Amino acid sequence: MPLIRRLPKRGFNNARHTVRYSPVNVNDLNLFDEGTRVDATLMRKEGLVNGPVLRIKILGKGELSKKLTVAVDAFSASARAKIEKLGGVCEVALSKKVPTKTA
Repeated sequence: MPLIRRLPKRGFNNARHTVRYSPVNVNDLNLFDEGTRVDATLMRKEGLVNGPVLRIKILGKGELSKKLTVAVDAFSASARAKIEKLGGVCEVALSKKVPTKTA
């Protein structure tokens, strides 16, 4: 067997450096009352975001029928347009970084 096949494969792994977002569609925001300030804690409380992913991105699928102030980590262009079309506000509020394990 050639030497290259016997040696362990090591090197750069980008998985540690990727930014993961939990997606929430615009039509899911109709759950909240008119004029509400929607942020990450409120979305987790209502069950729109689950799991260990810290950052939230609003996607433009569906239609929004209420004026809301949305404060999350990222917005798609279509989601930002739909929220602002009704007079709502899009605020980019970056989540706090969780300390990583040091071993």
